[in-house]
Amino acid sequence: MEVINSFMTWIFRSRLGQIESFKQDPDSIQGEVFRELIEAGKQTKFGREFGFSSIRTYTDFSKQVPLFDYEGLKPYIDRVMKGEQEVLWNTEVEWFSKSSGTTSSRSKYIPVTEESLEDCHFKGGKDMVTLYVNNYPDSKLFSGKSLSIGGSLEKNPLNPYGSTKAGDISAVIMKNLPIWAQFARTPSLEVALMGEWEAKIEKMARETMHENVVSIAGVPTWTIVLLRKILEIKKAKHILEVWPNLEVFFHGAVAFGPYKGLFEELIPSEKMRYMETYNASEGFFGLQDQPHSDELLLLLDYGIFYEFIPMDHWDDENPEAIPLEDVEVGKNYAVVISTNGGLWRYKIGDTIRFTSIKPYRFKISGRTKHFINAFGEEVIVENAEKAIAYAAEHTTASIENFTAAPAYFGNSGEKGAHEWIIEFAKQPSDIDRFTELLDQHLREINSDYDAKRHKDLALVKPIIHVAEEGLFQNWLSQKGKLGGQNKVPRLSNNREYLDELLKLMK
Repeated sequence: MEVINSFMTWIFRSRLGQIESFKQDPDSIQGEVFRELIEAGKQTKFGREFGFSSIRTYTDFSKQVPLFDYEGLKPYIDRVMKGEQEVLWNTEVEWFSKSSGTTSSRSKYIPVTEESLEDCHFKGGKDMVTLYVNNYPDSKLFSGKSLSIGGSLEKNPLNPYGSTKAGDISAVIMKNLPIWAQFARTPSLEVALMGEWEAKIEKMARETMHENVVSIAGVPTWTIVLLRKILEIKKAKHILEVWPNLEVFFHGAVAFGPYKGLFEELIPSEKMRYMETYNASEGFFGLQDQPHSDELLLLLDYGIFYEFIPMDHWDDENPEAIPLEDVEVGKNYAVVISTNGGLWRYKIGDTIRFTSIKPYRFKISGRTKHFINAFGEEVIVENAEKAIAYAAEHTTASIENFTAAPAYFGNSGEKGAHEWIIEFAKQPSDIDRFTELLDQHLREINSDYDAKRHKDLALVKPIIHVAEEGLFQNWLSQKGKLGGQNKVPRLSNNREYLDELLKLMK
């Protein structure tokens, strides 16, 4: 095993020179990516519609191709899902990554091409390992197995009898991994891709607890659920009694800060390491490349061309995007991408703030809309407003104001939840019924929330606090934000506002 570990570590470190290249010469690398994307785009129906054959410069590109959100690109994506080829990309599309929906759709479906799999998602996984073993030369990462918690796959809903499939990006990646990588991971592919989460967690626990697991990759939410299940079955005090050689957790999708204390309790070792990744359905964007920093390195040779909209211009009628070379440290930007998956000038909804520009490192600062994504549920304001309106309508209530935030996992085994403060203009006929309907409708319109709520595995039903009359107005007044354009934030991914309001209710 020691020989294999040393050999694999050497293989992965061979990528370091290329990483150093885009760190030192980012503009040149991004220019090369831009030219390759435009050349591929010329052969597509989208490219012909927007005149890619006449694009020579970034200025041409920004003038001829508008900015798109998912609703704007959806008609093109739907055509691809129905089987039409060379619409957005010049090679055949066989996979679609499913993520939480938008205002008009329960789920989004992002095309995943062979190029985006190989040159983006797979490359991100390899670079994650490369940077890790470079930072920790004593690592025994290849002496055991990596536990990865994947999603599930389903038929393409717009072409159910065709060969194309859809699923969580983790499931799409897992299904397409090369054979050597399959041998290095656990659990079996059959178990990892199960769709019924209660049975899946049980089987994952029983299958993986007998393996020599040295690393875990996944979302903190489901990882906690799995670790707790294993401890329950094994009657162990902590997970190192089960996996004594566990050394690293590669995590992403949600902010890790609220979970860190709980992981330290489940894995009580000062030698345990944590590495953040920024991988989404649309692409692999960043990695924590320094051991003791929460900054992420922007990955520039992955077939993704980056643009950014300054957030102080986000609400302009026609906000302009700027290329990477024009960003400034400390400013907040909305991310825009064009990719080898066929996304063009696509606003992904995330915001970042650069901490340095040589190399380009950043921190994820939030979303372009208020949201809750503490458990991977990606609930947006539109979801919350529809659900609360539905609950009010069916309990003869009317809403004056509301806000919601996450209630995190507790150290004593408590599960997560969404905690709401609602000021009613007219009280519901039955507050318990109101809560049930709110939860039910959120599950109907948001597939990621529904998955986390399934049988209370990760999230339990919402916690509702009924506010006294004038609570939100008093809170805004105390903050000097009463009147004008100041509004109560409907959703927040941290508890700052919620806890302030709860104090006022005491």
